[in-house]
Amino acid sequence: MGFFNDLGKKTTETTTKIAREAKLKMKITENKGKIKDTYEEIGRKIYESHVREEDINIKELVNSDCLKIDELSKEIENSRKEILVLNNKKMCKKCFAEIERDALFCPKCGEKQTEEKTILEKAEEKLEKSDISQKNEKEAEIVEEELKEKNNQE
Repeated sequence: MGFFNDLGKKTTETTTKIAREAKLKMKITENKGKIKDTYEEIGRKIYESHVREEDINIKELVNSDCLKIDELSKEIENSRKEILVLNNKKMCKKCFAEIERDALFCPKCGEKQTEEKTILEKAEEKLEKSDISQKNEKEAEIVEEELKEKNNQE
């Protein structure tokens, strides 16, 4: 029975990962569409002002639209990073190629990759450096276990 339980668990994990990745990709596509629409809106505003021969401050006219594009771009970048984590990949710091998380060098540009500490490793460092009283020791153990679980999901 253990085999089938493991198989079912693995299948569920894979399906969940695929569904999450699909949602993230749809969100990226949706945000790209919103950015395109916002670009068009900026162009429309500027052209209409030109036609009316209005003396305008372009920066003031499009500032809110630019802020909207900035926010959508951040969401896209965060979604891309999450997809990389789901696929156990990372991005080369030099050429931005998608590479294996444990790669020491980028296969595309050859750049040496610095080791990134995982959430668990960062938290463990903090725990080791901090002075935990005995009454909080149990709480620290619980937090450490939760971090290990979270790190395994990455």
